[in-house]
Amino acid sequence: MGNNRFYTPDGFSDVLPGICEFKREAEAKLRDLFSLNGYSEIETPGIEYTDIYMDKEYVDPQGLYKLCDQKGRLICIRYDGTIPASRFAATIYKDEEPPLRLCYIENMYRYNEVGGGKQSEFTQAGVELMGSAGSPADAEVIALAIESALEIGVKDLQISIGQTKLFEGFMKGLNIDKETSDKIRNAIDQKDVVMLEKTASDLGLSDEDKETLLMFSESQGTYELIEDMRNRISNETAVAALDNLKEILDILDDYGYLKYVSIDLGLIGSDYYTGMLFKGFTYEVGFPIIAGGRYDNVVGAFGRDMEAVGFCLGLSLAIIALIRQGMDPQVSKPEVIIGYDIAIEGARKAAIAMKQQMVAEGTRVVLDTQGYTQEALEKYADDNGIETCIYINETKEEA
Repeated sequence: MGNNRFYTPDGFSDVLPGICEFKREAEAKLRDLFSLNGYSEIETPGIEYTDIYMDKEYVDPQGLYKLCDQKGRLICIRYDGTIPASRFAATIYKDEEPPLRLCYIENMYRYNEVGGGKQSEFTQAGVELMGSAGSPADAEVIALAIESALEIGVKDLQISIGQTKLFEGFMKGLNIDKETSDKIRNAIDQKDVVMLEKTASDLGLSDEDKETLLMFSESQGTYELIEDMRNRISNETAVAALDNLKEILDILDDYGYLKYVSIDLGLIGSDYYTGMLFKGFTYEVGFPIIAGGRYDNVVGAFGRDMEAVGFCLGLSLAIIALIRQGMDPQVSKPEVIIGYDIAIEGARKAAIAMKQQMVAEGTRVVLDTQGYTQEALEKYADDNGIETCIYINETKEEA
């Protein structure tokens, strides 16, 4: 046997008591928030058939932790929460009337996705609003994502909102084929301005269309950016996408959350998304702590046509960001320690009864299991920051 028993696998780690306590408190806050907003929590299996992810190529197969069951069928550990929730909505909940508001807080597993705060095992909290189309549903999900981050203590938050139909409509308006469109999409994602300029020249685009294309890689803003794009693009699909973005901003303004958001033309996603998509960032980590968007075709892959929009908050990553920003998670210390003289009949029973009563009243109490004398117990309490020390002997309780 080697020495691996002393270590955790790459991408996996133990959670220290203070961080674990903060994480559980954050999970409780998020559960309350989701419930108060009408979302019902579900739990999906930790292991799924790989078909759930690979049949429609929703994820890179290389990112799955894959294994075989006893019958030789290929299964995998849960990769995300959205795909299982979509299966759930189309099967277990197939007779439930939409809209469906579902939420989850579960651990996810992604192979070889580590570094910069990322881990192969991490906790995500997410919501899925299914069976509701349009800007109000989009804005509700974005607003709840913002509230979720604020609820767990993230204050420096920036939400970038994109629209995949805006890009698709622009490409369609220029009569650009899918292969070239995919090449341009990749260049925009990589902020490769040189490639975009070369492609624009090869396509013979006008100066205005070239300028508009370059805007996808570098432009952010709010209403003024939407109006600028509206003056440049006439394709109906793209115009509808711009209308969607404006309506989302209007609704988020009603929420009072406009200060957190901006439109990012370069956020155009992949074939998975069918409309609005967004990411949420905070400083000290190089990855978004929030990701979401509209995915109207996913539930249909499981046999039930239903629009859907949702988001996930990377709770583990958000906590890492908070710690790097200066948060210092502390372990809650006992408020009281109770000791007793073992030589006194009934002292132990009295100590246990006292502890049970205090715990029932919500006080954090520990019972001495070391057999300390009163002097030793008081020293232990002082050394460990325990405010109250109670010692039961033959005549009295001393504090």
